[in-house]
Amino acid sequence: MPETLDARAARIKLMVFDVDGVMTDGGLYYGPQGEAFKRFDVKDGHALVLARLTGLPAAILTARTSEIVEVRGRELKLAKVMQGKKDKGPALDELCRELQVPPSECSYMGDDVNDLAPMMKVALAACPADAAPEVRAFCHYVAPSRGGFGAVRELTELVLKATGRWSQALELLGAGMLQKR
Repeated sequence: MPETLDARAARIKLMVFDVDGVMTDGGLYYGPQGEAFKRFDVKDGHALVLARLTGLPAAILTARTSEIVEVRGRELKLAKVMQGKKDKGPALDELCRELQVPPSECSYMGDDVNDLAPMMKVALAACPADAAPEVRAFCHYVAPSRGGFGAVRELTELVLKATGRWSQALELLGAGMLQKR
């Protein structure tokens, strides 16, 4: 019998995310001097902060290299930001060794076919609603929202709830009273 989504999510000790098309809407906005801008969703970021505060670290694994991503990673206090990793399967192994978490206790959210290699190694493969068809077909979890518009938040909440951290996250916000209603 296949493992349920909740059982997979309950095993997660590290969440790993691609950036373009997952944490952002996938657009690259260029100014006249060639500088690129990326749009991040504040609700996605807030969920990652809650995860960190409850003991669930997150990391970035991306093929592109951008100072913007480095800044966002520092702002969110992510466990690791790995950029410029075109071959993401071995890069996930390297990330897991460094953070001492086996892939079997990780989730990975990606949106395109270059994300399939790390997805094949993890306990919980996830993608945004607008991911490539091959990726959606492979994933254990397809978020209802598009990349850069809440998909990261949805996966993070799923994992926080499955690992028993959601109540703690609400307490940290002073929102624990909502559960008592």
